[in-house]
Amino acid sequence: MLAAKKSRPLPKGEEMTAVVSLEEVSGRTLRVARWRMDEPSDHPPVLFFNGIGANIEAVAPLAEAMTDRAFIMFDMPGTGESPDPTIPYNPFTMSWTAAKLLDRFGLDEVDVMGVSWGGAMAQHFALQHPKKTRKLVLCATTAGMLMVPGNPAAFTKMANPRRYIDANYMNEHFATLYGGMTKDVADKKSHIGRLKPPSPRGYIYQLLAMIGWTSLPALPFMSKDTLIMMGADDQIVPLINGKILNRMIPNSVLEVFEGGGHLFLLTHAEESIAMLREFLVPLVNEEPAAA
Repeated sequence: MLAAKKSRPLPKGEEMTAVVSLEEVSGRTLRVARWRMDEPSDHPPVLFFNGIGANIEAVAPLAEAMTDRAFIMFDMPGTGESPDPTIPYNPFTMSWTAAKLLDRFGLDEVDVMGVSWGGAMAQHFALQHPKKTRKLVLCATTAGMLMVPGNPAAFTKMANPRRYIDANYMNEHFATLYGGMTKDVADKKSHIGRLKPPSPRGYIYQLLAMIGWTSLPALPFMSKDTLIMMGADDQIVPLINGKILNRMIPNSVLEVFEGGGHLFLLTHAEESIAMLREFLVPLVNEEPAAA
């Protein structure tokens, strides 16, 4: 069953141009944001999977900046404004849900992108739904449980829920959490201001979803052109994880942001967007994607 509920207005003060609505997808209610879905484009839309505990607004600036294509993303159950999940989920069931969501909006093929936890989801989606996936972009992510761990201090602080609800705590430990932070204080404050804490159940279920999961045995069979983007100073996901992905995925290229941490999409925004546009350009013989 797939039904749309009434669109909800954005929170006061937000500057997103997205259409935001609550969508019921086979028993799950998700808050979905869509950018430029009704505008013609030569590019297929981007399906974006966010990092753990992150709401749509956290990565909205990227979708806002890439004005030549449509974007679609959603808050995971229990994050942002998606209601708490009633039962746990895993990458298989959530990829299936995402595919049904694409069907809801008539999207047969998309470019799939994910950051951190969402990068694992993006890998699984591309493997599970190859016909819906054109190209794959993996940012600051790993092959799952076989990852090379990052800085223990960063993991300890990342697990602390204060990073979502205490702006001073987040500000104090930002460099430890994300590394490579820009000196532009406005960028840091802007990112912190966009975060909304997930519910305890939502956060725990996201953690549980990836326990025991790894893409490593399947990566040699990944047939999609893949762009791997990593920060050289990432304290949470060390660069070696991107090198492993690059070695295992046949049609992949690894790009490293010198001085970039876990949030290089924010700190190196112009470079990131230029790289994405170059990689995601359609082939000459491809049919234009429907808006």
